[in-house]
Amino acid sequence: MKAIIIGSGLGGLLSAASLSNSGYEVEVFERLPINGGRFTNIPYHGFQLSTGALHMIPHGPTGPLANLLEEIGADVEIVRIKPSAVIRIPRKKGDTNYSFGHKDILFEDFKTQFSLINRLKLIFYAISTRKNQPNEGSFADWCTKHIDQDWTNRIADSFFGWALSLRAADVPVEEGFEIIEKLYRHGGSGVPMGGCKGVIDALIDVVVRNGGSIHTSSEVTKILSDNGKATGVLVDDMEHKADLIISDIGHPFTAMMLDDDTAKTEIDRYSNIAKKLKPSAGVKICLTSDKPLIGHGGVLLTPYARRVNGINEVTNIDPSLAPPGKHLTMAHQCVEWKNIDHLEEEIDLGLKDLEEIFSGKEYEVLLVQSYSDGWPVNRSASGTDLKNITPIKGLYVVGDGAKGKGGIEVEGVALGVKDALQDILK
Repeated sequence: MKAIIIGSGLGGLLSAASLSNSGYEVEVFERLPINGGRFTNIPYHGFQLSTGALHMIPHGPTGPLANLLEEIGADVEIVRIKPSAVIRIPRKKGDTNYSFGHKDILFEDFKTQFSLINRLKLIFYAISTRKNQPNEGSFADWCTKHIDQDWTNRIADSFFGWALSLRAADVPVEEGFEIIEKLYRHGGSGVPMGGCKGVIDALIDVVVRNGGSIHTSSEVTKILSDNGKATGVLVDDMEHKADLIISDIGHPFTAMMLDDDTAKTEIDRYSNIAKKLKPSAGVKICLTSDKPLIGHGGVLLTPYARRVNGINEVTNIDPSLAPPGKHLTMAHQCVEWKNIDHLEEEIDLGLKDLEEIFSGKEYEVLLVQSYSDGWPVNRSASGTDLKNITPIKGLYVVGDGAKGKGGIEVEGVALGVKDALQDILK
């Protein structure tokens, strides 16, 4: 059986490695000159910056991605971070910024910022909502209805802004609770040694070891099918036949490459649904310093910042990601859909946040990266992903446009790949 994978991002390579282990002849086509998509490293002045993800795996060595990597036989070391996350709040009670200093509390202690009555409400309504009304609007709607306290909205926006690049108002409440449940089940984040590229290189090794091939700078321009069944792809005007095709480029771009008169109605319906998907957008600001800005490898959540949702400093775990004596710190901020056309202003607000958060500390801005449109944080916002199947038999979609339920970023990619493979290999 021959499988062709469109795109060598994390979802594509997870699929390629898994199928190559299962006896498939695997061929991967990638339009970029590098592998990994938004989950690899780019060398920059001696630093290993990431093309997208922040050199972190949300559930560390026990989550869906780590489990799948182990099943595949990919040699990746993932170091659990402790503390997993810290929340920075203003030192002076009642302040809404960091102008008068700050204090850090462990993520597990976020409940201490609620009044006693709201702590009880939090437990009661979280349980009752999941049991009786799982589709109760957005997570922000739920917070406002049941626990109307400023802290609720701030910590929800900060957490989901970091984890999903979405405001709580854009996260379905059921998806939000599913994410929180998985967080407690699998634990907090970990750092893959070598950063994102360490994972990508390990997956490439599996594919090549099993006789598969990966072609960079090779763009698929059409998905071939006959009577509603995938038969191959067109690359540089050359046909490549296959029994199975997996697309790692999202549903909208996949739909654009379909042309089968015998399945026109189904393809048109699929295309119209895919066009309505909203990608999530964000900004990442990379900093360098001689001394640690955070001092630990966990996430620093910043609910009182203007735009920045969270920050990490992975060189406290893997010093090889920066030149000797230097630290790499990365701040991420969600960009609301209404602000997509004002990225410069969003970046300026993020830079002002960092000045306050790291007031009195010396650092240099290395690089500012933005993620939207065709190079987003996620091809579809979490909680709105379409499933892996398409109207064409033998054509599946994986990646950050077809994540599994409750999966934070790359964990969702791994869950989506497992769902697709279960359907294929059964």
